[in-house]
Amino acid sequence: MIGFILGLAFGSTAFWVGVPVVLALCRLFGLFTIVKERYCHVYVLFGKIVGCVDNPGLNFLPAWLGWRAFIMSWFGKRYVLDMRMDQCYLRSNPVNSEEGAPMGIGIWYEMFISNPLNFLFKNADPRGSLSANVCNSVVRSLSNLPLAEMLEQRHRMSQMVREDVSPKSYEWGYQLGTVYVRKVHFRDNTMIKQIEEKVVNRLRQVTAAITQDGANQVNIITSSADRQAAIEFAKAQAVRPCVVGEALTQIAKDPVIAGALFDVLETENMSSGAGGVAIIPRGKPLLAQMLAGVPQGPPTARTTESGNAYSSAPPKVVPPPAPAKPPKPKEVFHEAADELADLAEAGLDALPAYLQKIPAQFVGEAMRRLLAKKGGA
Repeated sequence: MIGFILGLAFGSTAFWVGVPVVLALCRLFGLFTIVKERYCHVYVLFGKIVGCVDNPGLNFLPAWLGWRAFIMSWFGKRYVLDMRMDQCYLRSNPVNSEEGAPMGIGIWYEMFISNPLNFLFKNADPRGSLSANVCNSVVRSLSNLPLAEMLEQRHRMSQMVREDVSPKSYEWGYQLGTVYVRKVHFRDNTMIKQIEEKVVNRLRQVTAAITQDGANQVNIITSSADRQAAIEFAKAQAVRPCVVGEALTQIAKDPVIAGALFDVLETENMSSGAGGVAIIPRGKPLLAQMLAGVPQGPPTARTTESGNAYSSAPPKVVPPPAPAKPPKPKEVFHEAADELADLAEAGLDALPAYLQKIPAQFVGEAMRRLLAKKGGA
């Protein structure tokens, strides 16, 4: 039992220690090599290229290099190249448009190693040379293009750059993949501000044009509506006499209804007119004559304490017919004074306005008569 355990321990130790040591010795003597996916190993012995292994996985090196594989670790050199796709972006390459505008072009491109030997020995810095070649091609191919074409046709510009760069890049072991013009911009800040101002002004013009067009449409619609309304009103105005005539014909058949209708219309016209209405006490014809002679002012109706409506601006009152025998001046004077005294005693609000337009002897006599009446009472 003890022997079995010791043998198992010795065998495990020999396996875990001996196998790596044996593999390291085999690799040291060039028996095999391991190549990763999309990688390439280039072997150089005494300044000469003796082999290039690009098969991924475990490779038996003497099959590729022959007897040179056994001394490659001591006297040769191995280059490990990455064959995977790589990408690069060049920002703001300066070009000028046909109109003389300073433009900047940002270009993005892909590349990969197509020939490992040319990549290693034809150019000391193939990656930098490819970038410089792309920049030169952008300036050479895209300068003096019209500004509109430069801003719109990016696919065509990308093809132009790729066609110009590909032959030279292949000589250096690089294969150029996709080329794409990613950005085209203005490099002059003053020009950018001017373009912004032009765009803003253009937007304002378009907005004003749209607003004006909308206002014109509204005016057309309004004018059409007004025209239709005017037509309908004209039709109604033309039909109105016929309709009113027919209605009056029907009303005139009954005299009572016709008389009542015209009385109502007359009263309505009198109440809606600008003139005032004065209610004069009975038996005072001289006061009506005096009111008719006073100039009219703005119609402001008032009411006495007795409930009689009166106007501060006397309306047009038709005077009664003159008597056959005119009264004597003295009798007219006394009669007018009596009427003014009666009005003052009744408390008429509009009396002060009339007193200013009546001669002073009428006012004085009326006051004396009023005092006499009050003293007698």
